[in-house]
Amino acid sequence: MSDPAYLDLKELTLAYGKTIAVDRLNLPIRKGELIALLGPSGCGKTTTMRAITGLLKPASGTITLDGRDITRLPANKREVGLVFQSYALFPHLSVFENVAFGLRLRKLPSAEINRQVGDGLALVGLSRFHNRKPAELSGGQQQRVALARSLVMQPKVLLLDEPLSNLDARLRLEMRTELQRVQRESGVTMVFVTHDQNEALALADRIVVMKDGRIEQLGSPEDVYNRPVSRFVADFVGFENIFSVENGRLHTQNGPVDLSVPVPPETSGLAWRPKMVRLGEGRFEGEVLGVAFAGGTREYLLKTELGPIKAEMDAAAPAFAPGSRLSFDLPTENAATLQRM
Repeated sequence: MSDPAYLDLKELTLAYGKTIAVDRLNLPIRKGELIALLGPSGCGKTTTMRAITGLLKPASGTITLDGRDITRLPANKREVGLVFQSYALFPHLSVFENVAFGLRLRKLPSAEINRQVGDGLALVGLSRFHNRKPAELSGGQQQRVALARSLVMQPKVLLLDEPLSNLDARLRLEMRTELQRVQRESGVTMVFVTHDQNEALALADRIVVMKDGRIEQLGSPEDVYNRPVSRFVADFVGFENIFSVENGRLHTQNGPVDLSVPVPPETSGLAWRPKMVRLGEGRFEGEVLGVAFAGGTREYLLKTELGPIKAEMDAAAPAFAPGSRLSFDLPTENAATLQRM
């Protein structure tokens, strides 16, 4: 990484009693970056976030922010903001007073509070809602109030815990755009926790895929989506046809199969998305077990000598009926090459 780390986690080990939840994590984050911690429940992403906020004391390792070691600082001294999954708004207070709450604790002058709250509400597009109570707002508006409340405190890092999980699909799309805009205009460094790969791919500058308390892959959304390094990451980002490679041959349930194109010797596996499977031609044959219409595509499940294969074709193409047999191919040159299985 060419730029110095603004938030730097070094050899960070986190535990609950004798159970290690995060093991020697190293993660440098640049100033102004939007980072996603992605993974299934229990992978260590929320635990890592709790350590950054000061809600969990590390067993070992360090956390530095803007050149300052904050590993042992209490949460209220870290200049770290947190937006909760549940928003945690005060139901009896207006939007204005919710956003002003932390500023009043700092005993700022009323004129300064009015200015900062006004700027914060303008940033998230809620200026005209300042007198409303949380119950009078939509879920997306409540999320933006929570965002403004954290931003007016001018945190050096803003952490978001599953920020969009309580919203319906349409609002999630709107809030993705809103979060990107706010982050771009405010310049604040953001770290958000999610189990939703689409959310991470759409929002993040870089994605940290976590498994069992370790980083399984760290890279741009394009790298993680198109070039997964392991079976775990490939499966997590939608590669549904995954096979190990042994001695340059595809290992299947019925034995090894020669590949159409040689692969690098360090390749441990190959993975294909359903849309990468070529249907209607090729050297393999399978029986259609099921077909599902999915709008612009049809999804197929095939029973083959290689094992179950999931495939996808444009919905405008002629459909293959369940029970029919058809040829197919797995083009080696289109597959993702895995370093670890």
